[in-house]
Amino acid sequence: MLIFWEQRLVFLATPKAGSSAVEAALEPLASVAIQRPAPLKHMNSQDFRTHLLPYLETQTGAPFETVALMREPVGWLRSWYRFRLRDDFDDPNHPMRGRSFEDFARDYMRDPRPAHADIGSQSAILADPDGRPLVDRLFRYESIDSFVHFLEDRLDCAITLPRVNVPPAVDVQLSDATAAELKQAMARDFALYQSL
Repeated sequence: MLIFWEQRLVFLATPKAGSSAVEAALEPLASVAIQRPAPLKHMNSQDFRTHLLPYLETQTGAPFETVALMREPVGWLRSWYRFRLRDDFDDPNHPMRGRSFEDFARDYMRDPRPAHADIGSQSAILADPDGRPLVDRLFRYESIDSFVHFLEDRLDCAITLPRVNVPPAVDVQLSDATAAELKQAMARDFALYQSL
């Protein structure tokens, strides 16, 4: 999370949607950069509105605008899969060892989810329980240029996002049946993404 005090702007960091690159580029310009622990860095929009936003607005006497990125839902799941693959992969007992993306997607749809696939959802971070966005300006990760232009206008500077936290290239194909099941299982995320 990045807070720009003078500009009355807050960047909420959606996991696996470019937040590390945004933070690397903009942390020097931010008044406050919350990068750890993960629950604070990736505070969901509902918790932010309940706990932190009232404090900021009371202290400044002005409203703050929130901004975030959202990734296409299956692309987001693919990014998590690649990220989890590189996490301590040398361990022969690693829960991702030998697990294909198809396996990971099926694990994500299980109830309860196994720990390696228990990654929540983007809609839980960015929207209320009824699926209404709780972020003022929500941009598609796949159209990151629009997001960068918005930030350049608001922060009055040129911005170049670095490539950071890049996961390894691996096979992330899905069967048609699993892709269709994922569309149902991630229906709230798909609905939110389509509304952008």
